[in-house]
Amino acid sequence: MAIVTINGLEKEYPIGTTYQEIAREHQEQYENDILLVSVNGKLRELHKSVQFDCGLRFFTGKDKPGIQTYHRSAIFLMMKAFYDVVGTENIEKVTVHFTLGKGFYIEPHGTMDLTQELLTRVKARMQEYVNQKIPIMKRSVNTDDAIELFHKHKMFDKERLFRYRRVSRVNLYSIGGFEDYYYGYMVQNTGYIKYFDLISFDDGFMLMLPQKGNPKEIPPFQADQKQKLFQVLKESVKWGERLNVSHVGALNEEISAGRINELILIQEALQEKKIAEIAARIGRDRSKKFVMIAGPSSSGKTTFSHRLSIQLKAQGMIPHPIAVDDYFVNRVDSPRNADGSYNYEALECLDMKQFNQDMTDLLAGKVVEMPKYQFKTGEREYRGDYLQLGDDDILVIEGIHCLNDKLSYSLPKDSKFRIYVSALTQLNIDEHNRIPTTDCRLIRRMVRDARTRGASAQTTINMWPTVRKGEESYIFPFQESADMMFNSATVYELAVLKQYAEPLLFGIPRESPEYMEAKRLLKFLDYFLGVPSENIPKNSIVREFTGNSCFKV
Repeated sequence: MAIVTINGLEKEYPIGTTYQEIAREHQEQYENDILLVSVNGKLRELHKSVQFDCGLRFFTGKDKPGIQTYHRSAIFLMMKAFYDVVGTENIEKVTVHFTLGKGFYIEPHGTMDLTQELLTRVKARMQEYVNQKIPIMKRSVNTDDAIELFHKHKMFDKERLFRYRRVSRVNLYSIGGFEDYYYGYMVQNTGYIKYFDLISFDDGFMLMLPQKGNPKEIPPFQADQKQKLFQVLKESVKWGERLNVSHVGALNEEISAGRINELILIQEALQEKKIAEIAARIGRDRSKKFVMIAGPSSSGKTTFSHRLSIQLKAQGMIPHPIAVDDYFVNRVDSPRNADGSYNYEALECLDMKQFNQDMTDLLAGKVVEMPKYQFKTGEREYRGDYLQLGDDDILVIEGIHCLNDKLSYSLPKDSKFRIYVSALTQLNIDEHNRIPTTDCRLIRRMVRDARTRGASAQTTINMWPTVRKGEESYIFPFQESADMMFNSATVYELAVLKQYAEPLLFGIPRESPEYMEAKRLLKFLDYFLGVPSENIPKNSIVREFTGNSCFKV
């Protein structure tokens, strides 16, 4: 017998009792299906069994590990149904590209005629499998055998990926004989995957799935509200294809073949070309006096604004960078969260009245003394930094609220040029396992916070949900209002950031609440071969996080 502790209560169970059996006993205490369990802080699938005294914590779709498991399992189920309906002989590959809104954009290639009618048949087949509650089986195979299997099934991206894996064995999942590799855990059987929809879109389709906030509701897909973001995401896919590096295995091949320096230079050149295009568009309309740059945390807004300023100078303009953060109200006057902590994400953290007064005066040609916010003291200061705009002067303003017209309410709309910046990674682990943009930004922030603020990875992970909540409220709703979008992700950066992030993640104590996330990120980074940072250009956005930027960020 083993003593199992759940929510502070102890109970004895026979050795070998599955966690699913225990979950059934406690299911009525949860509003949503139990999908996953942690055993003494380690994630486990429900088919695993009790082997010793332990503490359990159950996860549902309301929790991050639970909803990630649901999404992963739903993608696997969709793949099984799609191959069954269309026929393996008619499919070259099916690629999960990126998230768009609350769904996954998926693009199949082959001889099929991709219509909504076909997707309706695939959805119906998925529902059949849900009703049948088919077990999602898991088996461990030798890595060399897995590579041969991937080659046989024409999963060449996985074949390339595992040629660079140090592990001796690989876990493969199967649904009714359909086998694949997935990064992370699965639900116990197909009966758990109750909520999904397939919608034809562009050259592929959307797999719409519930989100953590409401795991029983399929969110609507509003294509017209995501067109600009979709085009940037699609362009990022083309960049990856142009560089011949769409997946981690391909990146590792470039690294091992000694071609990484050329890849870095090409990637940086593509970004500089895009920045030059944005500057040229601004330069063609001299009525624009305010370049408003917004984006989520760790998207590289600061370095982007510096590089854009250089390109604006090449267009004959005189740019002046302004950080909206310098208009923070004094810390004691900042709004607070429910727990009493300061809410630095809220618009009310800014002295909007003073900001608008200063910007209006500058637009009128007046001399304005510019503020500087001191984060150590939590107060705004004035140090005799005066500014006056001439005919060729332009303000490059950067801050998370810059696309929200409430920030710049007094400025004429035709005087503003809006830019949305985000790190929309074009790299995936393989065709069925995508790299979330949020993971890239979290690792960026972790590395930068450790370097510039002395913050631990544990602290960064702990505050990340609050940061993400602020982005959902204050940034993402305004992204489609941008005149142009810029993708700050580089195809090579995770191979570089790996060197900095891994020691920080290993430093997180095993008993801490953040350890589970640290372990997930460490497993994720293990797919990459490492790359030193010495040959990264000094003006690269990556330097904003690793250090030694020529812009001193």
